[in-house]
Amino acid sequence: MLQPIAKDVAAELAKQFGVCVKPVWLRRTNTATGETELISVPCGATSAAKCEPCAEANRRLRMQQIREGWHLTEEPVTTPDAPTDEQRELVEYRAVLEFARTSVVMAAEWEQVAELDAEIDQVDEQITAAGIRGSVLPGGRKDGTDGQESAPARKRSTKRRQDAPDLPRLPVANRTIPHPHIGSDGREHRDSMFLTLTLGSYGPIHSAYHRRGRVQTCECGELHGQHDPRLGTPVDPDSYDYRAAALDCIHFAKVLDRFWQNLRRAVGWNVQYAGSTEMQKRLAPHGHFAIRGALPRKLVRQVAAATYHQVWWPAHDRLVYDPDGPLPTWDATEKTYRDPDTGAALPTWDEALDAIDDDPDAEPVHVARLGTVNVKGVRGGSESAEKTIRYITKYIAKDITDAVSPDSRAQEEHMARLAVELQVLPCSPTCPNWLLYGIQPKNAKATARPGRCKGKVHQRRTLGFTGRRVLVSRQWSNKTLADHRADRKAWVKALLALSATDEQGQADDTDGPALDRYEYALASRDDPDVPPAHVHFLRKIAERQQWKAQRDAAMERLRLLSATPNQAA
Repeated sequence: MLQPIAKDVAAELAKQFGVCVKPVWLRRTNTATGETELISVPCGATSAAKCEPCAEANRRLRMQQIREGWHLTEEPVTTPDAPTDEQRELVEYRAVLEFARTSVVMAAEWEQVAELDAEIDQVDEQITAAGIRGSVLPGGRKDGTDGQESAPARKRSTKRRQDAPDLPRLPVANRTIPHPHIGSDGREHRDSMFLTLTLGSYGPIHSAYHRRGRVQTCECGELHGQHDPRLGTPVDPDSYDYRAAALDCIHFAKVLDRFWQNLRRAVGWNVQYAGSTEMQKRLAPHGHFAIRGALPRKLVRQVAAATYHQVWWPAHDRLVYDPDGPLPTWDATEKTYRDPDTGAALPTWDEALDAIDDDPDAEPVHVARLGTVNVKGVRGGSESAEKTIRYITKYIAKDITDAVSPDSRAQEEHMARLAVELQVLPCSPTCPNWLLYGIQPKNAKATARPGRCKGKVHQRRTLGFTGRRVLVSRQWSNKTLADHRADRKAWVKALLALSATDEQGQADDTDGPALDRYEYALASRDDPDVPPAHVHFLRKIAERQQWKAQRDAAMERLRLLSATPNQAA
């Protein structure tokens, strides 16, 4: 019984060869010949819990993305391609449909409006398929005819808080690369930076910091080892501010966005960044970022200290209703929630915000700020740069809490107390938890279950953080992940073509059939012609072995050609 099982060995070997363990099966039909074949497509999961090989492939792709855009010396190309005649015709036809729709809306001819909407949807799909990014009306129609009323946006004062230091404000130049630094040797240096942003403290925690090779004394007065079960837990759990920690987790993504805005205004050019977000041992999110160009460290710390995000939500610091007691009831006639004892209607979301707007002394219910900032210079092409890239992408294939799974009772209790706090806090204006604080959520429905919101914020695997794990600025390299995949595919094709050339270097560059000659349909795993998982793994392992042999042969040929240039010529 201790001997390994053959199917498990095949699955483990498939992971080592990078074979997707949860492939999607498709039936591909050649419209010209009518031939149908069964093909497998990788699932493309980004989480190792779902598919480890696909998640690892995505991590390596992110490494390539960070590597290509980190130490650029020339501005990335930002000028879009000129539209084709087909694209122009589609947009012109879309304009005709929009004009016709406006006319029938003014005439209240709603049947024609529905017909035009269907035609507009088809044209929008054709515009996207033609290679045009974006949409004409993102986020729904603005004229209110899509069945939803467009409420005016609420504006808050942009005056800086008195308890936040002032920041330099410069016009942001349209460039993403700083001016080169002239060193003492008279040469230009284009160094970059590695930045780590964390949140503030919520109370002393057990820690084991190293300084000059020695472990520093914890605030509890003891020296902790690297595997101490108390690491990351509060010294005094009763005085630890779990509510502030939970709120900062929820709004951490907004703080990061505000930091980059402030940094660009402070330095005067469009700073570009690429990084990821992880969870510290104390269960607070922090971000690691590669920044193109070297900035004054004093200025970066000044920007971080002056960055904050104000949460202008109704007060939710005290529970009005117990999640285990009587809760507000839904009035189907008035479509509102009422108090279970008095029957009075609870204030709506807009009414609660109006009360804040009418109060001149109103303060935000929470202010999220940054804490410790670590800055390190990195030179392009060095071993330190590659090591930093691996460090940034170390955990992006895992859930944010996988790296901080509790190993002791103290850590389990710390995570449980934070999860309990997140369970009753509202995660968004539409969160049903607002009913626990005596306020109806935005767009309230009869199906709201206060204290049991299904949002990701309240789940143990996120612990409040639901923003994007990988953050890449728009002009980092002006390449999407699909572009990077195409680059890698083109490199492999060029390498294999070179290995098959003759002495004159002429390659056979015949393309396959056009993609429009095929039609695809999803196949079920229960279909009789779909092979079992272990059989599929064995076939893919053999295929990967052939690929590896072809690649090694091509690389060996390149090595021989470079070693004997005269003979190759």
